[in-house]
Amino acid sequence: MNFFPEKAGDLCGMEEIKFPVIEAGQGPVVMLNLIRFKDKKVYFDEYIPAFGQVVKQLGIEGVNVKFVGEVAANIIAGENEQWDEVVLVEYPSAEAFMTIANSEVYQMTANPLRIAGTAELKLIMTRQIAF
Repeated sequence: MNFFPEKAGDLCGMEEIKFPVIEAGQGPVVMLNLIRFKDKKVYFDEYIPAFGQVVKQLGIEGVNVKFVGEVAANIIAGENEQWDEVVLVEYPSAEAFMTIANSEVYQMTANPLRIAGTAELKLIMTRQIAF
């Protein structure tokens, strides 16, 4: 099963799914996760441990949660953008993220728990820039 399903509804009702442009050898990426919960307990008590097991089973090293924060206020946001938490997860590469997300073990074990725990989710892939 592909991480990017044909029907956007399979990813918690998102209207549009954009495929990332992946260039090999570009180094680490950080995924910005904007989360509105359906069931926070399922997300943290079931999805997060299942995700960790998937990463371990696939033998991918260097996946690190960098930040978990509760949204205190929406300062500049769309009318329908009400997020509960923000999570930043670093992956050693975009390829590592895609390997995990597209793996059968993720799709069969962790992904159903993610869907059960989230009402809405946005994932934004970022790369650090020098400034």
